[in-house]
Amino acid sequence: MQRLLVTALGLGAAIFAAGAVAQSYPTKPVKLIVTYPPGGSSDLMSRVFGQKLSEIWAQPVIIESKPGAAGSIGMDFAAKQAPDGYSFVVGNLGPAAVNPLLSKVPYDVERDFVAISLIATGPNILIVNPDVPAKSLRELTEHAKASAGKLNYGTSGPGSVSHLTGAMYLNITGIKATEVPYKGGGLAMPDVVAGHIHYIFSDSLPAMGFIKSGRVRALCVTGPERSPILPEVPPCAESVPGLVAVNWWGVFMPAGTPKTITTKFHTDLVKVMQDAQVKAEFAKLGVEAVHSTPEQFVAFMKSESAKYAKLIKEAGIKGN
Repeated sequence: MQRLLVTALGLGAAIFAAGAVAQSYPTKPVKLIVTYPPGGSSDLMSRVFGQKLSEIWAQPVIIESKPGAAGSIGMDFAAKQAPDGYSFVVGNLGPAAVNPLLSKVPYDVERDFVAISLIATGPNILIVNPDVPAKSLRELTEHAKASAGKLNYGTSGPGSVSHLTGAMYLNITGIKATEVPYKGGGLAMPDVVAGHIHYIFSDSLPAMGFIKSGRVRALCVTGPERSPILPEVPPCAESVPGLVAVNWWGVFMPAGTPKTITTKFHTDLVKVMQDAQVKAEFAKLGVEAVHSTPEQFVAFMKSESAKYAKLIKEAGIKGN
């Protein structure tokens, strides 16, 4: 009986200590790892998100950029951090779901991370050079078929939404066009304007200025419905059923991070994603601020992996 009492007291003390750690967390600066270069969508939304977290925590959130290999370098770096709650990564569709389907990566998302929550989703925009005689996706498809494979299109590289959507468009319609890969969507925009490439499924951030100035023409968005950023532009799926591909971003912590800390982190994350200022700043970047449970995030990633595994097989997409 005495041993049982000592054991119970020990368990109670451990539970109390864990709760105290969670309530006081964090007690020092926290590192936010970004898997893409400064100035892009991932970097800018991470800075908005990190700043609001730092206000809640009264601790600095320090951005550490680890770009390269379509986001895989940053994810690998994040996986190798100490599981103490003082580092997390904003990963997106590419490194979290698609890169492992295209090539061998040095991390396993399910094994090496704790999925915390989605934080943003956003469609791409199909834009064309103004000299392309197409005012809609239907007209572009007809033009591409009549051009007998002479059109080319830009992508942001292997595993990006622009790459996958471009391949999806060809796979569904059966048209022929030549892919021209870039290291980022922003680098492709001047070539669309100049007419060196005919079209691209672009992130909204680098495209909006060119659309508003009339230097390129927006034909459709890749989300399942119209987007608030371009409400006059229809979804691509209205003309090509099934042409839906949405980029997304989520937060991960290293596997082994204590449950008390990940729970506290998730609670604070939800507060941030519900903040009106964060929602407005994300909207300026062409994405919607969202949140989910860890379980919903894991289920969503599995459905995305299955979707793109099917596309990769059907379209014969190869990694580097």
